[in-house]
Amino acid sequence: MVQPYTPPVTGTGIKASVQRLGGYLAGMVMPNIGAFIAWGLITALFIPTGWLPNEFFAKLVGPMITLLLPVLIGYTGGRLVHGQRGAVVGAVATIGVAIGSDVPMFLGAMIIGPLTAYILKLFDKLVEGKVKPGFEMLIDNFSAGIIGGGMAMIGLWRIGPIVAQLTEWAGGAVEWLISHSLLPFVSVLVEPAKVLFLNNAINHGVFGPLGVAESAHTGKSILFMIESNPGPGLGLLLAYLFFGPKSLRPTAPAAIVVQFLGGIHEIYFPYVLMKPRLILAMIGGGAAGVGTFMVTGAGLVATPAPGSIFAYLAVTPKGGYFGVLLGVLIAAGVTFALASILLGFGRLEKDEVVAAPDADVAATPSVPAQAQPVATRTATTEA
Repeated sequence: MVQPYTPPVTGTGIKASVQRLGGYLAGMVMPNIGAFIAWGLITALFIPTGWLPNEFFAKLVGPMITLLLPVLIGYTGGRLVHGQRGAVVGAVATIGVAIGSDVPMFLGAMIIGPLTAYILKLFDKLVEGKVKPGFEMLIDNFSAGIIGGGMAMIGLWRIGPIVAQLTEWAGGAVEWLISHSLLPFVSVLVEPAKVLFLNNAINHGVFGPLGVAESAHTGKSILFMIESNPGPGLGLLLAYLFFGPKSLRPTAPAAIVVQFLGGIHEIYFPYVLMKPRLILAMIGGGAAGVGTFMVTGAGLVATPAPGSIFAYLAVTPKGGYFGVLLGVLIAAGVTFALASILLGFGRLEKDEVVAAPDADVAATPSVPAQAQPVATRTATTEA
């Protein structure tokens, strides 16, 4: 049975639609949070700027983020739609988008995995009761292979380039805001793009080059701090620790260590995806941090990689620690306050029950028309 990560949603309004989308995204990402933690720990430990640099073990980092994690998301999304058969074709199709781009294709996996499973589901309904006895396994295997392989080619040919184009457009919008001195408002674009796993593309593709040019003239740059600020992520995870769903609170401390101390921001993205309204808290905290950096004249001499508090301190120019630390703390505080409000200070989550994940998915269940994960236990609807 599919594990629910948000309460059932009723209604047909915009809010209900966003909540259903968030629940479905959570259903794809949250079951794989252990894989994200594994990747985050390996990255924080063994990359050249990590705690225990090791070139041999660091070879795991790239394949895990570009192949393993997208395939797991595509697999889980397909499983939500059409059980184990949907999971298999979802994973196969995700390979196409994963190898067709230089950026982690999480967004592409969230699209093509469920879509491929849905196409297979339609085919299975079409041939149901029409296959002669003895040919069921042959039809099942070849239909899955043909549909999965075909969608993998489409993903490599079309979906990967489309997501890459979206990344380029987001970067262009950020550059426009910077050129018009609207730096705090950059968070309106940066924070939503980050939780869609476009953070590295934005940081290293846009802010990194611009920051290097500015730092060469002034000795520091605020552009290094816009996307990499660990404060908003810390504030969000603290809000989850105190006011989030009770079943998820035990995961917050480990995520805080990986994110704030290890600098692996991707660890908190699923927590936003499962409750999309929290993106407002991320935007508010990010803007508050950038505004503080501007007022105090803070800046870094290079890109903090990974974006941990230790990396921040390591690339802070002499005499600039006050502004840097203040911006991080204010960003964390504002995000924590806004996220706590949006979580209802725990009141919205007090009756939520998360079922224990079952060992397998039954062959017949599927997601209702609203793409809401199937749940064995009910919970109160979010306000």
